[in-house]
Amino acid sequence: MSVQERKERERAGRERLILATARELAEQQGWDAVTTRRLAERIEYSQPVLYSHFRGKREIIGAVALQGATELAAELRAATSAADGPRARVTALARAYLDFAERNPAVYDAMFQLDGGLAFAQEDTPEQLKDAFAALLENLGEVAGDGVHPGVFTELFWAALHGLATLTRAGRLPPEYAERRTRLLVDRLAVV
Repeated sequence: MSVQERKERERAGRERLILATARELAEQQGWDAVTTRRLAERIEYSQPVLYSHFRGKREIIGAVALQGATELAAELRAATSAADGPRARVTALARAYLDFAERNPAVYDAMFQLDGGLAFAQEDTPEQLKDAFAALLENLGEVAGDGVHPGVFTELFWAALHGLATLTRAGRLPPEYAERRTRLLVDRLAVV
C-alpha cells in the first residue's frame, strides 16, 4: 500500500468517525448539541482537522442526510422485495419508511427538516437522494392509476408518509392508530 493510499484510508476513517459521532450526539441530544467544538472533543481531533473534512455543521448535516438516504433506500428495497403483490409491496414500503423515521429521528431531520445544503428535485440533486426517491417510485409507480404520472403520485405518497412521520413524532397523532392510518393510506391512494 502506498503512502497516498494509507492517507486516503485514514482520511476516510476520520470522516466516518466524525459522521458517526455527529449522528450519535444528534440522536442523544438533538442537532443543537452538535457543534464542531463538541465533535472535535469527542473524536479527539482538533477543530482544524474536523474543518479539513467539513466546512461546518451544515456540511455535516448534509453528509448525514446522504448516509440516511442510502440507508432508507436499502431498507425500502429490502422490505418490498419480500412482499408478494403490489398492495403488499406498498404496505411494506409505507411501514418501512415510517419505521425508519421513528428509529432514526436525527437522521430523518437531517434528511428532510434541516438545511444540509442539498438540492432536491433538481438536476444537481445528489445520487443518494435520487436513489431514495427511486426506491419509492419502483413500488409506487405501478399503483399510481391510469393517467396518473408515476413521479407525481410518488411525490404525493411520500408527502403523506412524511406528514405521518412528522406528526406522529411530534405527538400530534395518537400512536394506537398508526397501523390503521397506514392501511387507509394504502387503500385510498394505491390503485391495485
